Amino acid sequence: MEKEKYLVVNAGSSSLKFSLYEMPAQEELVNVYVEKIGSKDCFWTLKMNGEKIKKNAPLKDHSEAVEKMMQELIDNKLIENINEIKGVGHRVLHGGEFYAESVKIDDEVLSNIESIIDLGPLHLPPAINVIKYMQTIMSKDVPQVAVFDTAFHQSMPKESYIYPVPYEWYEKYGVRKYGFHGTSYRYITKTMEEKLNKKTVNLIICHIGSGASIAAVKDSKCFNTTMGLTPLAGLMMGTRSGDIDPSILEYICKKTNMTIKEATNILNKESGLKGISGENDFRDVEELMSKGDEKATLAFEMIKNSIVKFISQYYIELDGEVDGIVFTAGAGENDIDLRREVVKKLKPLGIILDEEANDNIAKFRTQKSGLITTPESKVPAYVEPTDEESVILMDTYTIAKNN
Repeated sequence: MEKEKYLVVNAGSSSLKFSLYEMPAQEELVNVYVEKIGSKDCFWTLKMNGEKIKKNAPLKDHSEAVEKMMQELIDNKLIENINEIKGVGHRVLHGGEFYAESVKIDDEVLSNIESIIDLGPLHLPPAINVIKYMQTIMSKDVPQVAVFDTAFHQSMPKESYIYPVPYEWYEKYGVRKYGFHGTSYRYITKTMEEKLNKKTVNLIICHIGSGASIAAVKDSKCFNTTMGLTPLAGLMMGTRSGDIDPSILEYICKKTNMTIKEATNILNKESGLKGISGENDFRDVEELMSKGDEKATLAFEMIKNSIVKFISQYYIELDGEVDGIVFTAGAGENDIDLRREVVKKLKPLGIILDEEANDNIAKFRTQKSGLITTPESKVPAYVEPTDEESVILMDTYTIAKNN
């Protein structure tokens, strides 16, 4: 089969992830991560051939960042010209209620995404800019594909996604739970179907990174999830508060003369682990804990309890018929201590930790995935690395081949 090259692009609010693959082998040729776009301190890191190369230059916006990265592909002889690229997959934060699966981008799709910018004001504008720029520099015959973070969660029953607010807020303004990290949940669900040799699975998947969420998966479809209208809801996270009493916003705005926007920004960027301990990284929090820092210990206990609360809720929602609890993403895959304490707290549900197995699974330990509960455990718990890029890549490749 002829070898072809495909791009996977992930535009953040001030960042850009940019990977080139050779298909159908799914071989990653280069991975580029651009940070601080729009700042004079903008820099990017290229990973290829086992090497890491760091460069810096001011890039004013995402279009300029894409232009620079395309030039990097040519300069590093990864492509001779842009025409070698046969498809581009774009991670798009929000598809609203429009999309339950990935789609080829056309004028209608782009218009629909633009119509819901208010649902993703930080992430949708740069994604749209990147899509439009790629359309201008590439042939119209090259498929641009949108892979939505929210798509996996469109299978939720109405009682899971409707908020207890005036119903017209949903009808007029689209106020509902949408959920995020959908590509990660899709990947883990498919992986566990194969691992357990089952056509469909019931899972509680814990995507625990700086941004964190949990999903209840019933018959391999999303049944409920913790993030809501935006990624601010649900679990306590690295810098996000997760669920709080909404009246806190009005109260704090009156006390401090902050605007709602300013206060919400604090809930997104200065809360969670960072708000309690001063650190947003699990590793830094646990380092402080080892030195007896009380606030770090408090933050750890709070996030542990937050995870346990939702696992317990979803266990009940799934009628106790759970094929597995799965830990994934940065902390889920690598934070041995957090997993240990969460699973120990779940003992009343009959879930029994295998200490040795848990200790062995992390990025730099003997294993990267596997079972972390004993044979007697009522529900098995697993660690499974996620791979969101592979989902975007395969969706793009499949759609390109079928169009």
